[in-house]
Amino acid sequence: MQKETIQYNDHPFVKKPHRTLVTMSLPVLLSLIVEPLTGLADTAFVSRLGTTPLAALGVGTIVLSSLFWAFNFLNIGSQTEVAQAFGRKDTDTVRQVASSALTLSAIIAGIVVLLVYAFVNPIVQAMGAEGAVLQQAVTYTRIRMFGGPAILITMAAFGVCRGLQDMKTPLYVAALVNILNCILDPLMIFGLLGFPEMGIVGAAIATVVSQWIGAIIVLIVLVKRLSLSMNFQWHQCKNFLNIGRDLFIRTGLLTLFLALTTRSATAMGAEYGAAHQAIRQFWVFTAYLLDSFGITGQSLVGYFLGALAIKHARAVAKHVCLWSCLIGLVLTIFMLACTRWIIALLVPAGAVVVFVPAWYMAALLQPLFALAFATDGIHWGTGDFAFLRNVVILATALSTAILFLNPVSSLAMVWCILGVWAAVRGLFGLLRVWPGIGKSPLAIEVKYS
Repeated sequence: MQKETIQYNDHPFVKKPHRTLVTMSLPVLLSLIVEPLTGLADTAFVSRLGTTPLAALGVGTIVLSSLFWAFNFLNIGSQTEVAQAFGRKDTDTVRQVASSALTLSAIIAGIVVLLVYAFVNPIVQAMGAEGAVLQQAVTYTRIRMFGGPAILITMAAFGVCRGLQDMKTPLYVAALVNILNCILDPLMIFGLLGFPEMGIVGAAIATVVSQWIGAIIVLIVLVKRLSLSMNFQWHQCKNFLNIGRDLFIRTGLLTLFLALTTRSATAMGAEYGAAHQAIRQFWVFTAYLLDSFGITGQSLVGYFLGALAIKHARAVAKHVCLWSCLIGLVLTIFMLACTRWIIALLVPAGAVVVFVPAWYMAALLQPLFALAFATDGIHWGTGDFAFLRNVVILATALSTAILFLNPVSSLAMVWCILGVWAAVRGLFGLLRVWPGIGKSPLAIEVKYS
């Protein structure tokens, strides 16, 4: 089986694992940080229009983000499928997966746009919008929905790029989209350089135009690289939908449990809710750093698994876990050292007393959170989505029981329970690799002659 040996022994990870993992993770980290900046830019400019447009922007943004997270399987699934086919040197399958993912993205987006456009009023009303806020939020959401196909196509295309271990194209495209949005926002919102003054409508149009330009560029890149066509494969569609089912359940439970912890914190009083929000916002930011190693690990594990190089896939898993835990430890030290600055930046004076013990707890738990992110990426790479779904069901059920069966009297206890939630996910994620519980794709060593 000399052919299989040749196809992965020259991979940079085999020669320089630490350097390869870090250099691949850095563009991922930057792209993850850049992507949410569109919302921040819109908020900064629209806030100058007054409270009603800003409130409408907030409602529309929540509706859109809540809607499109459900289709993240297009990104994760395409990355895993492409990475494994890339490891097998199976160019035809890479092309089929990419074509099917992009075609499915366009189909789903078309259906979603029509449904949301038709029912946008009750959807926005369900978010509590009334009067002028309701009217502007409906207008904003309807316009932004025309960017829906661009969002889903870009999502799938980024997964294909990362499956091909191209981490830079998603970064460049995400950066371009945000730069364009920042340029177009003031022109269209305030009517500069000959543009009509359109207010919140201008913000929506600027975002849609930027998103479509980004989608077209990444499509051109993939068409040239893979000679793509609108080649829709039904078996690939079923595979993506199965992945979507597992990820929908998993992500829904993750979101639900985070909402329950926020509810528990807020129920103890306004100062507890404010302190929890400050810690949670910082935690969300650190998640981008930790997730970058998981996404990189997903591509590398998928590649080596596709090449039947189980030993190297397990080596990737080890390095991803080590680097993630190391970064988690660095975050712990940083959080403990910067407590005073964080308080000055994020915490109201009345919430400081309850904030500090919970902040210390959250800081000490960073390596556990890091391990949970790392093992998620590893098992995404193996396509072990049902296992990740089941682990999150177990972790959420256990942690929710602890949250409600024991009286929660402090914010530090809430974060301790969050630590239990992360520990269950990380522990089972590790056991799936070492020693390889259940039907683990990484449990069996493949020997070459």
